[in-house]
Amino acid sequence: MAPRGVPMGELDIQGIGMTSQRTRDRLIATLREMGIENEEVLRVMRYVPRHLFVDQALASRSYENSSLPIGHAQTISQPYIVAKMTELLLSSSVPDKVLEVGTGSGYQAAILGGLVRELHTVERITPLHRNARDLLYQLGYRNVRTHLADGSWGWEQAAPYDAIIVTAAPETVPQALLDQLVVGGRLVIPVGGGDGEQDLQLIRRISEKNFDIESKETVVFVPLLKKIN
Repeated sequence: MAPRGVPMGELDIQGIGMTSQRTRDRLIATLREMGIENEEVLRVMRYVPRHLFVDQALASRSYENSSLPIGHAQTISQPYIVAKMTELLLSSSVPDKVLEVGTGSGYQAAILGGLVRELHTVERITPLHRNARDLLYQLGYRNVRTHLADGSWGWEQAAPYDAIIVTAAPETVPQALLDQLVVGGRLVIPVGGGDGEQDLQLIRRISEKNFDIESKETVVFVPLLKKIN
């Protein structure tokens, strides 16, 4: 049975062998050992079929705790990082409306789609946008809205957001994303560009002009680039 909020969809999500539920359960156990504590996040991650978000040739590695290439110089994030960023996003309450910057494969969107009421996700690379849009629809997500757009601008049409998550690293936090947060909202973002390591930050908007910034851990992400292609 899927966790509440996670759609069943029309695809075969069960998997066999290295994509079976037993393999997924081992990953969830690893995430617990690494410090992930939010049981709702873990339940959704146990259910979402990560092997459908990678190339079929890499499906047998899809439940390893590692990032994998998805083409166009992009990756699907390490499951621990997906879990950690999602846990931070839900740290004080479950946000109602969320923006994701960097759809990529659509996996992070699928996790969030099982937890929040409304998710907007933007991707600048046309083939990735189309693939993620189609897969999320086939899986039955109707609360996830995908957009082809420059992520550094956010998605002002649906702003403001209770929370924003960014899955690529800018040199500095884009002002547009800060502006699109509600007061009391939170932003989870790796900061420091794409050369080497970045600082994963949890930023809370405490008033119209004031933000609280908390560094969480060192991460490695692809750079947040501008321009749609």
